[in-house]
Order: sequence, then C-alpha cells, then structure tokens
Amino acid sequence: MIYTVTFNPAVDYVVNTGEMKLGSVNRSSSEKIFFGGKGINVSAVLAELGVPSKALGFTAGFTGEAIENGVREMGIDSDFIRLPHGNSRINVKIRAKEETELNGQGPDIDKASLEKLFDKISGISDGDTIILAGSIPSSLPSDIYERILALLSGKDVRTIVDATGALLLNVLKYHPFLIKPNDKELGEMFGITINSDNDIIRYASELRRMGAKNVLVSMAEKGAMLFDENGNTHRCGVCRGTVRNSVGAGDSMLAGFAAGAVSGDFGYALKLGTACGGATAFSEGLASAQLINELLGQL
Repeated sequence: MIYTVTFNPAVDYVVNTGEMKLGSVNRSSSEKIFFGGKGINVSAVLAELGVPSKALGFTAGFTGEAIENGVREMGIDSDFIRLPHGNSRINVKIRAKEETELNGQGPDIDKASLEKLFDKISGISDGDTIILAGSIPSSLPSDIYERILALLSGKDVRTIVDATGALLLNVLKYHPFLIKPNDKELGEMFGITINSDNDIIRYASELRRMGAKNVLVSMAEKGAMLFDENGNTHRCGVCRGTVRNSVGAGDSMLAGFAAGAVSGDFGYALKLGTACGGATAFSEGLASAQLINELLGQL
C-alpha cells in the first residue's frame, strides 16, 4: 500500500478571466473547484494509474467536509483526522494573462491530533510506501518529517520525500528511498547556482552520499535526471504538448515514479513519472490515464 500525507489540504478555487485589473471589479469567464494538496494530488494520479493508496492528513470545518467528500468522489481511499477548530484552507488561483495564486493559511494542528497521525503511521507495514510532500504548517514542529521517518526507521518501508532546504537535508540520515528536488532547489541546498549537467551530477551524487537512495532532479523544459541506488544515471526529456496548468505537475511526476518503481525498473519509473507530470501540465486539472498513456508513448 502507498500512503500519502497532506498536512494542509485545500479547496482550490480556479478562476479564469481575460484580464485582471487591480483595484477594480473583475469578472470571471469560468470557474472550477478542485480538492488538493500535494499528497492528495499524488493519490489522485495513482488512482488514474490503477495503483491503490490511502491519503492521510488533517481536515477541519465545512471546507474540510468538502475535501473529504471530493476526495471520496475521486476514488481515493482516505483516513483524515478531523481537527476540533478552524477550517481547511481555500486557495484561489487566478488565471489571466499571468497566473496569480492566493493560498490560505489553514487551521492549527493541535498536539492530540498530531499524535493520532503518528498512531496511524505507526501501523504502516513492511513493504509499504509513504510519500511526504510539501511544506509544513507553522503549527507543526519543524522536525516533523524527521520524526515520521524515525518512527518508521525499524521497518522495511519505502519513504519518499519531496521537500526543500533543511526540511529535506535533515531526513537524509534516515536513508529515504527517493527525494525529488528541482535543479534550483538542488543548488540552494548547497549555496550555489546550478549551471550545467555536471553541477547536477556533482550535487545529486552528494545527496546520495549523505543518505538518499535515489535522487530525482527535475529541470523544467530540460527534462529530468535520476541517480539511482544502483549507481546508474538516467535522463529523460519532456513530453510534447501545450502547457495549460502549473499546479500539481511535480506531484504527478512523483506519483508516476512511485508507481513505476514497484517494477524495479528505474528507467521506466522515470519515464512514467515524466508522462504523468506532462499530462497534468497539459490539462486543466490533474493527469488522466488516457493522456498519461499517450505521452508515455512519446518517451
């Protein structure tokens, strides 16, 4: 079983408008509502791939109820913890000539609720996978990822971490199965600017030396590079298509890689991840199975 964790899920309210004038009344040309957060996005794409997962995390208030219902309608199995106060956040995405986002803060997560999450994670079994993705709410301890990996360190559980900076560096001692920085984030972790493939190879290899088993580096229009646990380097270009959406492409790539890695073929896992990321980028929402398969054929 693959488990995903979304500490701060959201209702994403996507508004399309021809032109956005600040300080004036603007009218939309269309609106859509999506239910997300990085872990939920991963679970949604896994469902499209026919791979079962269970979404863990926290919900609160009437927006939390909407998220729970929406996730259920997406065919995702979930086991969210209801918080006693507040409301799950609403993120507003305005798509005009430029795309503007206003992300809500979300509810505080109390200690008792956090302990409930730890209890659920403690029940994860050998052979399972857990995916931790994204930033963490201010009400949670800054070492939350470390605490989760420490909780699982005695088990044969694949841990996948998609985070940045110290949040990522501090979990390397627990030997995560996969980490996924982009090229900019890779440079920031070492206080340098990535200027070439040789830079990526050098610093991704350093992350492996520090404990990561597999390092996946996304490079936008330049594709992605994977440095696997067997010492092999894989490279994959991008899919052809028209970009329509910037939300969830990285989460989709993570889902595709996690699904593909079950086979043990890391080259295929990278291609499937690339196809999933492209399918989301070329869609208004998250990737569909049909488009994923079409794009996989390009690779």
